[in-house]
Amino acid sequence: MSRGEPTRRNVLAGATAGVVLSSVAGAQSVRPLPRGFLWGAATAGHQVEGGNINSDSWVAEHVTPRLFAEPSGDACDSYHRYGEDIALVKAMGLNTYRFGIEWSRIEPEQGEYSIAALDHYKRMISACREAGLHPFVTYSHFTVPRWFAGAGGWEEKANVDHFVRFCERATRHLGADIGHALTFNEPNLAAQLRWMPFFQKMAQAFTAANAAAARAIGATRFVATPTFDIDRALPVQLEAHRRGREAIKGVRPDLPVGLSVALHDEQAGSPDSRLQDKMAQVYQPWFDAAKEDDFIGVQTYSRTLVGRDTDLPPPAGAETTQTDMEFYPEALGATVRLAAKATGRPVIVTENGIATDDDRRRIVYIDRALASLRAAMADGVDVRGYIHWSLLDNFEWNRGYHAKFGLVAVDRTTFRRTPKPSAAHFGRLARR
Repeated sequence: MSRGEPTRRNVLAGATAGVVLSSVAGAQSVRPLPRGFLWGAATAGHQVEGGNINSDSWVAEHVTPRLFAEPSGDACDSYHRYGEDIALVKAMGLNTYRFGIEWSRIEPEQGEYSIAALDHYKRMISACREAGLHPFVTYSHFTVPRWFAGAGGWEEKANVDHFVRFCERATRHLGADIGHALTFNEPNLAAQLRWMPFFQKMAQAFTAANAAAARAIGATRFVATPTFDIDRALPVQLEAHRRGREAIKGVRPDLPVGLSVALHDEQAGSPDSRLQDKMAQVYQPWFDAAKEDDFIGVQTYSRTLVGRDTDLPPPAGAETTQTDMEFYPEALGATVRLAAKATGRPVIVTENGIATDDDRRRIVYIDRALASLRAAMADGVDVRGYIHWSLLDNFEWNRGYHAKFGLVAVDRTTFRRTPKPSAAHFGRLARR
């Protein structure tokens, strides 16, 4: 799963987990974490709930050409076992659980809202509160209802109204006890993927799969994340975020609302690197949008070396993860600095983690990532929380269940949850 094996060391050795460390002229000083700092773990509805049959992803998972290693199926059965998942977060000593509400369950057909589904998510939010956990809720984590994809998805401006009504309706039913809200999870992902060689090579296959999905649902088109036309979708999603935020705050004016950005530590990888062009295309529109939000969510896993027209492979001999990313935990410190500077907003790390079967490397990754985060905070970056991806080994989209991001293993047959040593390690850091 990895190439090379860098020297293993715990960069937090001897450090106090509840403080930010800084070093000036060789002398260490400490600064307390902000009051109410969020320590959490995250999941996403489609990736853990199972049986999300009315979503666009479920359709795409079952057509030919099949671009998914396997269908999501029962996933982790979290729709029924959410109580176990909340108990796991609590037992670790964390104070926050980030999860999504599935639009395709709440509005399975256009204009038909399921009170039963809304009540389900209300029970989840209440269970978090009863466990002393802060419910951090994502309104749209990639998936959309199949009818929405068949109506042109995020490529059609008229569809913004559907998302706004969903945000308003869901907030009226659920909003009283939500702690933080994200309108979108990584809306810039499609633009980011366009720079990745594997995605560029699969463009024709995605087109064929979308055509098959349209036929499967009896539509003339099928538009889903992340295969939409980014030039058409960008203004639509930007408007959907703005108006969705307004709809949420129209019900709960005091609820902190933002969005999360997929943010690599982007570095020039060649003399002719178009690094600045990539930054302007992939990130700047969303940084500008976030300036009106209450916070910005940063989701970082590694760094990327940028060439002229594409991202470049990791350096020769570098350790890589199950998703072929370079093992580079220090990327987090760089991305929170960038996000804070570009937006002027407080930062919450809404995802950070590693896909690996070697849980020892996950522990090292967590330690080094948190060390880089603390260094940024010691320099004055306003960071309000760190939420690890992910709580569970779950469905990782086209890779199926191969990539293991979880602090907790899940048996694919019995759904038994087994915390890994990294769960205890992360929990100790948070409790201190």
